[in-house]
Amino acid sequence: MNVSSPKGPFFIVGAPRSGTTLLQYMLRSHPALSLPTGESHFFIPLYRNASQYGDLSQADNVRRVLRAMEAQSAEFLYTDLHGLQFDVETLTREFVDEGRDNMRDIIGGLFEKNAAGEGKPRWGDKTPYYVLHLPKLLDWWPDAQVIHIVRDGRDVALSMFARRHDFGAYNTYHAAREWEHYVETGHALGQAMPKGQYLELRYEDMISDQKTALQTICAFLGELYSDDLLEYKKAGIAGKTPLLQQSIQKDNQDKWKSGMTSWQIRIFESAAASTLRKFGYTLTTPAKRLPLPLRAIFRWHRTLAKSWYRAFGPKKKPWTPPSHS
Repeated sequence: MNVSSPKGPFFIVGAPRSGTTLLQYMLRSHPALSLPTGESHFFIPLYRNASQYGDLSQADNVRRVLRAMEAQSAEFLYTDLHGLQFDVETLTREFVDEGRDNMRDIIGGLFEKNAAGEGKPRWGDKTPYYVLHLPKLLDWWPDAQVIHIVRDGRDVALSMFARRHDFGAYNTYHAAREWEHYVETGHALGQAMPKGQYLELRYEDMISDQKTALQTICAFLGELYSDDLLEYKKAGIAGKTPLLQQSIQKDNQDKWKSGMTSWQIRIFESAAASTLRKFGYTLTTPAKRLPLPLRAIFRWHRTLAKSWYRAFGPKKKPWTPPSHS
């Protein structure tokens, strides 16, 4: 049954490459749910540094907050908010006039205006790493709801390897530990949340039966389910992820069985065996703990690879908007 009014915002989180973008686009097609098409990334830095911006009833300080958002996430602000044209001066004036004098209300105001522009009453955000910071989100929005997507870590690692420089995934051991950290942290924080605020869903279950998964999610959010959710590719902007243009196959899992070497599988399962088992993923090796010297070598290798790429890799040009106010 649908609730008469939204309880609060909702957040899609999880380890990188876990299917959060797929769910983001599915829920974007819901008539009541507004989601930008990218990842915000600025919530946690602004949460930590809120005191540095002073009195947020003052226009100059609000402007500084919006410029800080822009400095970190310009592409998101200018291309992923489809109900709002991001303009620092206009938003500064509106937020001051509306009495939004704290960091939460300024960030919330941005998403509320974007949702209103899309004609939707409720907003959400998909930024995977927020799974490590759920208490901060609940501190700002005590009525928020969280959807945590968990995917087989071996498939996550395989996907991360394709973008190793983006994720620092320079060896299998580190990829396993990183996945384990995200999944276990999110699970532990979720279990401590009040009932009805945290939903954990496996990616494999979501793609095997999309309709049932979406019905579960809608019931959790207190929103009516519609088969329109399965037509997410028709729900506006196609998105920046090419794979979303293709039909989601039920066998889009277990790719690690052919994509990883036997040595990589052994390393991953040895590093994250207990977490794989906890979430229902079958092991294929004895998964004995790696010797300390080997673990140290993997850590050293990642540190060296990151340092080398930082020093000698191609420099990514920062994205800049077409014009500034």
